[in-house]
Amino acid sequence: MIPLNSLATDPDPDSGPAKDPSPTPKTKARRPRLSREVVLTAALALVDAEGLEALSMRRLGNELDRDPMALYRYAKNRADLLDGITELVLGQLVIPTDGGDWQAQLRATAHDFRNLALAHPHVVPLLVTRPLSTPLGLRPLGTLRPLENILALLIDAGFAPTDALHVYRAYYGFLYGHILNELQELVVDAEENEALLRLGMHRLPARTFPRLRALAPVLADYDGAGELDQGITILLTGLATQLHPTATAPGTPTGPTGNPPEGTSGEVADSPGRSSPSHA
Repeated sequence: MIPLNSLATDPDPDSGPAKDPSPTPKTKARRPRLSREVVLTAALALVDAEGLEALSMRRLGNELDRDPMALYRYAKNRADLLDGITELVLGQLVIPTDGGDWQAQLRATAHDFRNLALAHPHVVPLLVTRPLSTPLGLRPLGTLRPLENILALLIDAGFAPTDALHVYRAYYGFLYGHILNELQELVVDAEENEALLRLGMHRLPARTFPRLRALAPVLADYDGAGELDQGITILLTGLATQLHPTATAPGTPTGPTGNPPEGTSGEVADSPGRSSPSHA
């Protein structure tokens, strides 16, 4: 006979080991090790999501789950964060310097810059205005890389250094202007078929803005890439002509700058009133 008290003390062989009723604490996700790149990447993500006004050391510390004071090891202050974000974005811009067609290379770079700006629209004000707050030689090196690469591209193509600087200034002046203009092409109601209503232009008095209202269909069908390409064509063609006036006879082959290649004759006498190339 089995003793009755054994029923209370012997374990049930089918019940398995006793379980601890207390819950097992969840393992906390491992935080990424801080570095300047990690901090700047988080700062860029914050700006992309909420704009420049949202960026502060305290808010960035919250995003990284770190004490804000720990971030000062990687960025001295908010201004350093802004410079770093600018460098981070410009670091994604590829400027070919392989000695190809300089106009084709600048056209490709313009479209790449546009795509980069549209991917980070809140950063565009930094790209356009941030350099104004710092003398050229004191700017972050990453922000000067596009200038150096474009100068190398143009000088290698045959431009004089001063003319290459003129091209750079005109090129980026146009590019910045186009990007700012495209970002302003906002649509009130993308589902509206009527152009005036899509752009909210029905609110404009017809007698005061007749020409602007008449262009509503064109404005509503704004093609940023097409507008950029057309503008770049006009700009680069004009720069090649104005900075390097063609002084060749009809049919004379020309070099990359529009001037006769070495060893060819094509000189003509300067015409009265003809201006010489401009210099910086």
